[in-house]
Amino acid sequence: MKPKSQVKNKIEGKKIIECPNGTVPILRNTKEYVARAQYWEKKHFNPHTVGSHGTHYAGVKSQGDGPYHGLAAYMSVHDLNISRDQTSYASIFVGSGDNKKINFIQTGWMVNPSLFGDGRTWSFGVWKGANGTGCYNTICPGFVQVSKTDLLSAPFPYPHKGQERAVYASIVQEKDVGNWWVTDVRYDRPDVHIGYWPKELFDLIGNSVDMVGVAGAVQASPSGISPPMGNGQLPSEDENKSAHVKGVQIVHSDFTYSKKLKLEKLLDDNKCYGLKDGKKQFFKESNLFTYGGPGGNSCGI
Repeated sequence: MKPKSQVKNKIEGKKIIECPNGTVPILRNTKEYVARAQYWEKKHFNPHTVGSHGTHYAGVKSQGDGPYHGLAAYMSVHDLNISRDQTSYASIFVGSGDNKKINFIQTGWMVNPSLFGDGRTWSFGVWKGANGTGCYNTICPGFVQVSKTDLLSAPFPYPHKGQERAVYASIVQEKDVGNWWVTDVRYDRPDVHIGYWPKELFDLIGNSVDMVGVAGAVQASPSGISPPMGNGQLPSEDENKSAHVKGVQIVHSDFTYSKKLKLEKLLDDNKCYGLKDGKKQFFKESNLFTYGGPGGNSCGI
């Protein structure tokens, strides 16, 4: 793990170069990286079975008014100091489940020193499909990288002074084909379509999903100590000082985007983490909710 100052200087000195035509960037998979990813995939927050050991979460979901075909959300991005046996992340998710099967897709940001080999904040994608298959990023066959510049999983660049660090991402099903696309939503320039998960990977979400949402989540170390979530602070009266989510839009059964939301709150631990509604009107692009907390050794299991 390199000191953040060294990492920052190294990143700022590099220019983004497009891959040649006919090629895309793919993160190199070492044996160690694959093994670590398989370990963490089993512990990953699953919105359908939220009671997994050592997992805590804070967010919102919509279920029961579907079918849905995706969602988009703006998530503030933060650096966190956590140990190598912990992980902390925030993501949007889509999925369906029954008593025997679960399919879901998630994308967002993550700090996981064990998985990525450093303490930086990375973008990520994870999926669970037919017959229990699935994995992180491009570690196993599944995700199809399309963008020549934007990776599904890469370290987040450091923001310019005075700018907020954030990601505005969407997971949306392609209407005619059925594949699930992940996109970087941009305010001032064209969106970047990173790639897609083919519908053939799944046996429950080939046509739609019954749940969509966005949440922060953590996985405690085996010793029971939970890491910080969000920006490591409980939501405060000053929303700009809290980890926050806004701009949530849901893609409904007719493939139209809607900001009219019926959302259920998700919070399993109010001792170490918090979840608060934003003060301002959501339709004015203010915060939908703030979340996060310091974690610790008394957060439960």
